[in-house]
Amino acid sequence: MNGRSAHEGPHSAVAVRVAGEADVDTAAALFRGYLDFYEVAPADPDAPRAFLAERIAKDESLVLLADAPGAGTVGFAQVYRTFSSLSLKAGWVLNDLYVAPSGRRTGAGRALLHEVLRRAREAGVAGVQLETAYDNTVAQSLYESEGFVREEFHVYFHDLGAEDSAGE
Repeated sequence: MNGRSAHEGPHSAVAVRVAGEADVDTAAALFRGYLDFYEVAPADPDAPRAFLAERIAKDESLVLLADAPGAGTVGFAQVYRTFSSLSLKAGWVLNDLYVAPSGRRTGAGRALLHEVLRRAREAGVAGVQLETAYDNTVAQSLYESEGFVREEFHVYFHDLGAEDSAGE
C-alpha cells in the first residue's frame, strides 16, 4: 500500500495518509486547531509546528492526515507507541484526533480512527488506548461506536511544569 487508505464517509470517500516532513505545515495548522479546541495556548506560537516536526523527523509518532474531497486536508491523528506490562505486548496511544470544523460530518474522524485501528492490527499491538474530555460527548460517541470501551481505571497526572513555587 502507498500509505493512503480510502474510507467511505456519509457523503464521500475520505483518504487517509501518513504525514511526512513535507506535510508538517498542514499538520501543524490542524494541531493548532486541536490545541485551541482544548483551550491550550502555547507561549511560543511556533511550538506546535516544531513539536510535530520533531515527532515526524524522529519517527517518534505516527501522524495521519485525512483528506476529504472538496474540503482538502481536514483532520489529523497522532499515535504514540508504548508497551503494556499487563499484556506483555506493545500498545498504542491515540493521543490526538482532530477534525477541523470545515471537515466535520465528512467521515474524516471515523476514517482516521479506522486507519489507526487497521494499522494497529497490522502491527500486532495489544490494543489502542485514548482519552478525551468528559464533556466531549461527540468524540465519546464515535469511539464507543467503534468498539472502544470506557475503562474503570482512574487517570492521574502530576504536572511537573507547574510546580508550586509558593514554598520557595
